Amino acid sequence: MKREALLYEKKGAFGVRCFLCNHFCLIENGKTGFCGVRRNENGKLIVVTYGKLAACSIDPIEKKPLFHFFPGSTSYSIASFGCNFKCRFCQNWQISQQVPRFKDADSACILPDKVISEAKDAGTLSISYTYTEPTVFFEFALDCAKLAREKGLYNIFVTNGYMSNQALNLIIPYLDAANVDLKSFSDSFYRRVCKGSLKPVLDNIELMKKSGIWIEITTLIIPGMNDSEKELEAIASFIVSLDIGIPWHISRFYPAFEFNGLNATEPQTLKTAYDIGKSKGLRYIYVGNYPTEFGEDTFCPNCAKPIIKRQGFAVSANHIKDGICCFCGASIDGIFNGT
Repeated sequence: MKREALLYEKKGAFGVRCFLCNHFCLIENGKTGFCGVRRNENGKLIVVTYGKLAACSIDPIEKKPLFHFFPGSTSYSIASFGCNFKCRFCQNWQISQQVPRFKDADSACILPDKVISEAKDAGTLSISYTYTEPTVFFEFALDCAKLAREKGLYNIFVTNGYMSNQALNLIIPYLDAANVDLKSFSDSFYRRVCKGSLKPVLDNIELMKKSGIWIEITTLIIPGMNDSEKELEAIASFIVSLDIGIPWHISRFYPAFEFNGLNATEPQTLKTAYDIGKSKGLRYIYVGNYPTEFGEDTFCPNCAKPIIKRQGFAVSANHIKDGICCFCGASIDGIFNGT
């Protein structure tokens, strides 16, 4: 199914300017934008992958990762093809960086009402737009999000945060939570490694926070790339400047895609990042892709007792009731059952 895109304008006889993300692509007739899935057809911008899902799964919410948004629940998770970044370390490069041939656009597709009915039938609390960047299948995500809100389901973006201000303001009324990849605090890293830039990501995180969307932030720590103490301190300080209650997920890098020759992140680097976050005042820091005694559980910032215990993506114990620590009565940041 082809669908006319949102957020573009015609330029000249047959050109178009896309305003979906911060690339603001000027697209010639017959060409696609940076993402590879929005094509100019005689002056009309077409989304060639509308309803074309590359992945569909029922996941624990902890896999997004979201640790403070209805922990222990499941989320109906979908993705389409393409991305507006070209991250050289991408873990899902098979679907984000290998855009399907345009002839596939005429094959079977799924419609938003089917996504919602399957999510409801599965008993999930939410729908997550994830695995690849949801901005590039924005029209489909927006249509699903509107229906999900009507049916009492929550909406989650797992995103690189590079959507335009216009796009973000369109989805905000229907978006309940987001995990944003803050990949580095260096603009040169974003330009060299991801083919994007840093400031729009920071601005969008701030706008999401101000708009009342529950935010958690993930940083994949790559050896020799973004793992200096100075940069980790800068990331932690930025999060603190927004809210010390925002969870920071520190994730271990494993060799993938064009960075297949690099080593995995040293465990000590993960511990250093964890300690830096704590020293800056962050209440909740988690370590992903590597098992630790401290990196999966949620600790009360007041009494320091473990109030959510996890094993992998599974919650084994939950001592939060109505957003309150059952041990000391302190308020816990997040959105929990009964809150």
